[in-house]
Amino acid sequence: MPLGTLDGTPPPFFRQGPSALSKLIVFSALAVLLMVADVRFQMTQPLRAVIGTLLYPLQWLVQRPIIWAQGGSQYFETLSNSQTKEAAAQYRLGLQSQRAQQVEQLTLENAQLRSLLQMRDRINTPALAAQVLYDAADPYTRKVIIDKGSLAAVQAGAPVLDEVGILGQVTRVYPLVSEVSLVTDRNQAIPVLNARTGVRGLAFGDSVARSGTLELRFMDANVDMAAGDLLTTSGVDGIYPPGLSVARVLKTERRADSAFARITCEPVARVAGSLHVLVLHPLAKQMAERPAPDAVPVAGKKRGKP
Repeated sequence: MPLGTLDGTPPPFFRQGPSALSKLIVFSALAVLLMVADVRFQMTQPLRAVIGTLLYPLQWLVQRPIIWAQGGSQYFETLSNSQTKEAAAQYRLGLQSQRAQQVEQLTLENAQLRSLLQMRDRINTPALAAQVLYDAADPYTRKVIIDKGSLAAVQAGAPVLDEVGILGQVTRVYPLVSEVSLVTDRNQAIPVLNARTGVRGLAFGDSVARSGTLELRFMDANVDMAAGDLLTTSGVDGIYPPGLSVARVLKTERRADSAFARITCEPVARVAGSLHVLVLHPLAKQMAERPAPDAVPVAGKKRGKP
């Protein structure tokens, strides 16, 4: 083959255009030119509006899971906050209700204490204020425990009363507390006097468990005792001061087969709800001692002679 027929140019596979640096400079300049033109003349604003409009549905669809997740978390957070606020409001409401009840209780206790102080002025007997702690554990008796004992000079047999009337009697004394048997206890008896007629009697706690009443026993069938009569302490036993309210007559039953009337009474004192009480000194401790009997002369000896 003649040498003149050979082409000395490289094949297209090895041909090279502008260099990479030249392309970088050209396209950088073009980009700067377009940015300057867009800022000055808003050339690409219509194009951006069209592209934004076309991409808005896709953008909305992509954002839905994120918005739903945020809304769900906010809902649960709001629900939790609401429940917390409701619990706090209920707690404050309970405190206010408790305070309101305490105010009513304090008002009642204040009235009871005032009545107790007035009664202390009336009876002119040394007294000690005490508080009922709880009922005795024995279900077959009617007893309460008060917060004063032998260290506070409480004595066995001392009368106990509330602001209305006789509540019971101290039957057992401990150093710090004392046991009080209520007037409705079946083992308790108290001498009473009918304030209307002056009839004396003896009131016993009803033998029926938890009846909460008293019973006048050994009273004649024709005794003058009517419903509503007030029974007070007679003072003949040397324990209870006279004139203190004990009970009111509920009913009187007269039976032909018995010589005695059955008289049921209701205690005046609040045997089931007293909180503050007065413990009196037994009346026998304040009375003068009984004089000693005169010496009996010895038989067979004359007076004046040894």
